[in-house]
Amino acid sequence: MTTRPARPGARPLALITGVGRTVGIGAGIARRLAASGWDLAFTYWTPYDARMAWGSEPGAPSVITDALAQHGAASKPVEADLADPETPARVFDEVERDLGGVTALVMCHCESVDSGLLDTTVESFDRHFAVNARASWLLVREYGRRFAVAPGSGRIIALTSDHTVGNLPYGASKGALDRITLAAAQELAHLGITANVVNPGPVDTGWMTEEGRAHVVRQTPLGRLGTPQDTAHLVDFLCSPEGQWINGQLLMSNGGFA
Repeated sequence: MTTRPARPGARPLALITGVGRTVGIGAGIARRLAASGWDLAFTYWTPYDARMAWGSEPGAPSVITDALAQHGAASKPVEADLADPETPARVFDEVERDLGGVTALVMCHCESVDSGLLDTTVESFDRHFAVNARASWLLVREYGRRFAVAPGSGRIIALTSDHTVGNLPYGASKGALDRITLAAAQELAHLGITANVVNPGPVDTGWMTEEGRAHVVRQTPLGRLGTPQDTAHLVDFLCSPEGQWINGQLLMSNGGFA
């Protein structure tokens, strides 16, 4: 296996999906990794945010890119419709062309529309699985096929959820994501890649109601909401050399929320 020449500054490169809003978990992870010495490529999909209650955030990719540059990180935003099965390969093509080989793949993207057993439509169900499961598999596949950096440095981290009641297609497709990621810990072991799933619990990035916030605080022993920074610190550790021994795990990082 060949090793790609180091990029200027010899910073490793992380590809983070689902970084469309400055207050999101993906953006928090990007900032944390930039501060730890990583270069970043990240994807976003404005039409998804535009149809959600919180709405799109005009200019967010540029704001995030500027924030990463303050830590000395090179970065590349890529607008990507992950419902399209051709998109994962295109994303890797663009990132490799401009920044080089990917060391860590961090999947924060999602389709998430509240609906239950009786009111979920076939179209919504299929879109959830296309984005949350199929796209994740295709991203992992592209990453494994193209991996050509130092053995032992590779990382796959996926964000998941155990919420299913009233959120059936989201929770079910995230369950599929878990299995895909945990399979990678075994199937990509010969490349020296570790793969883990992180469940960050309820993190308020603008989607919670006041009632929802109060419920989470009551159900969390620490008496507060989760933040993107909480998740980012764990992802930062998993991506570090010290985090290599953690592999094939589904990690709860939710402050004890029950």
